[in-house]
Amino acid sequence: MKRAYTDDHARSGVNAPLPEIETWPNQYADYEIEIVMPEFTAVCPKTGLPDFGKLVLRYIPGKRCLELKSYKMYLLAYRDLGIFQENIVNRVLGDVVKAANPVSATVIGDFTPRGGLSTLVTASWSRAQRAAIRTPGRAPRGKR
Repeated sequence: MKRAYTDDHARSGVNAPLPEIETWPNQYADYEIEIVMPEFTAVCPKTGLPDFGKLVLRYIPGKRCLELKSYKMYLLAYRDLGIFQENIVNRVLGDVVKAANPVSATVIGDFTPRGGLSTLVTASWSRAQRAAIRTPGRAPRGKR
């Protein structure tokens, strides 16, 4: 008998408690930081099988930068967490934005093949996009 995916599967891991991502004061402007976790692991919430992949974070810091050890511990906490690959990428992006409020950020999850299919998930956030959404009819800075 085939088990169907449920709403519980879809929500799995999305609100799970994870270690805090610490930050420190940024000293410079207008540069990009790339952090790569080449051996990222999590667990499929339906099958319980491990998911492997490479997770890349690219961000332009605002007033705060991510503290690398705390970010690493945060990512390692996914090791035993049942969560879909798409949710991983979006959750990491949301947690990074919440912790550091960067100018912009992109998270890319390049997951290893399962059943002959590989998955590449990309999620992006920027202050300019959010400002435009919050202020309908107003173009982001530099676009007027």
